[in-house]
Amino acid sequence: MSASGSIGGTARREPHTPESTIGRKADYLHAESTLRSWFLTTDHKRIAILYLVSITGFFVIGALAAGVVRLALVVPNGAIMTNDTYNKAFTIHGVVMVWFFLIPSIPATFGNFLIPLMIGAKDLAFPKLNLTSWYVFMAGALFTLVSVVLGGVDTGWTFYAPLSTAFSNTWVLPALIGVTIVGFSSILTGLNFVVTIHTMRAPGMTWFKLPIFVWAHYATSLIFLLATPVITTALILLIAERAFHIGVFDPAYGGDPVLFQHLFWFYSHPAVYIMVLPGMGVISEIVPAFAQKKLFGYRFVAYASIGLASVTFFVWGHHMFVNGQSDLASLVFSALSFAVAVPSAVKVYNWTATIHKGSLRLDTPMLYAMGYIGLFVLGGLTGLYLATLAINQHIHATYFVVAHFHYIMVGGTVLAFLGGLHFWWPKFTGRMYSEPWGRVSAMLIFLGFNVTFFPQFILGYLGMPRRYATYPAEFQLLNVLSSAGATILAAGYIFPMLYLVYSLWFGRKAPANPWNAKGLEWETASPPPTHNFLTPPEVPRIPYDYPIQAQESRDQHG
Repeated sequence: MSASGSIGGTARREPHTPESTIGRKADYLHAESTLRSWFLTTDHKRIAILYLVSITGFFVIGALAAGVVRLALVVPNGAIMTNDTYNKAFTIHGVVMVWFFLIPSIPATFGNFLIPLMIGAKDLAFPKLNLTSWYVFMAGALFTLVSVVLGGVDTGWTFYAPLSTAFSNTWVLPALIGVTIVGFSSILTGLNFVVTIHTMRAPGMTWFKLPIFVWAHYATSLIFLLATPVITTALILLIAERAFHIGVFDPAYGGDPVLFQHLFWFYSHPAVYIMVLPGMGVISEIVPAFAQKKLFGYRFVAYASIGLASVTFFVWGHHMFVNGQSDLASLVFSALSFAVAVPSAVKVYNWTATIHKGSLRLDTPMLYAMGYIGLFVLGGLTGLYLATLAINQHIHATYFVVAHFHYIMVGGTVLAFLGGLHFWWPKFTGRMYSEPWGRVSAMLIFLGFNVTFFPQFILGYLGMPRRYATYPAEFQLLNVLSSAGATILAAGYIFPMLYLVYSLWFGRKAPANPWNAKGLEWETASPPPTHNFLTPPEVPRIPYDYPIQAQESRDQHG
């Protein structure tokens, strides 16, 4: 780092004066204000905002469907709604949350906004392709929602054959076509990120000076490019089979339904890490900033990101332990499922070591990060039970799986999304939010989440199957507790929507670097100018050059 950015005793590097004092009309939000300027923009930051607004809308739809499911399960006899309505509610919840929120949430919003800023670039490599990806995403998502308006889908978000090809009388085709279209958006986003990271880094920004957030998105983009074409092909075959009865998956026409499961999970288990890896990148930025301490084991965390992206392609078979695959295949998939826990554990260890003896500030982003670490650890540990062959026989397709999945996806991805949203909100908008309300929302979400989903581990252990609208009366107490937790969780989600929107008009103006954080995105104004930097950014000599252990890092890097 240059003399002007040296750490010294305070380890604070102030943004360049011109960057922190740009006029209102010079920032990306106010440079142009017409609808045309937004819907035809090629500015990666504005496209990120378009994604943010879109996925928030889909999150609300998915959350409302989840509320309907929890309402139905308050009573054991299905008296609140019919079985068909229940099936449609949990299907639209799963489809919307997985395909239209969880998978695009962090890459399409934070990745789009931050990757060019973090590497010192003016934009992504293919700006027009970036805008196209948003239009493709919206076209696919809205096409799927047509099926809801027309009457709903009852197959579950996995679309298993032959239920989806022969037996379901609901609007399966529009849903399948919509999800297939959205897959192309993921491919375009992944391609754009990979090319940008390879070719547009600022002079001096070597691979091992990249923030872990960028490493995580690079690994995620590889999964986008390698796995998404598989699910796209599988869904196209499923569409063709339902429409033309060609006999690929339906045994009535000579097909094999287990083949669809292989193709589906070959994508969908890596897709778990499409959701998880970007969240890990977010946490790897928040924890050092609020501990004011360099990220412990930076290279190990970077390698672990690539390791997760690689190993996750070899574990899909653990979803099919009870589907008749050979014992040898099950043993191999079980062992590989245990192995994938290693790079995840490396990251958790490194975050914990970073927090240890740090100068810790428990502001809202850090509360979300600490909640993420706790919930992700519990979700990961329960995944080891599912990877164990003997235990899996008992808890497969029970509420234990539902709880495990949500601890990883909601406790992990959603908390990381909210933590990142609060962390970078001043950079996105140039405004600060209410810190007291932020802390209240973080604690409500953590409490509500655990009250909602921890009882489901017990329900699954006791043998309650998932996706059923009715259940034995002895399970009612735990289901009522879970539904009560969902009410607390809903309140926790509503608060950020209110105070963040309020801050857009009434929040105090944000400085360029309100958290005293490191990284090139904090070296420009809040909100940034249209082309990100008014002057070429100075690449730091070492990554995460925080005051605690900073001298040790400089010694290690020569």
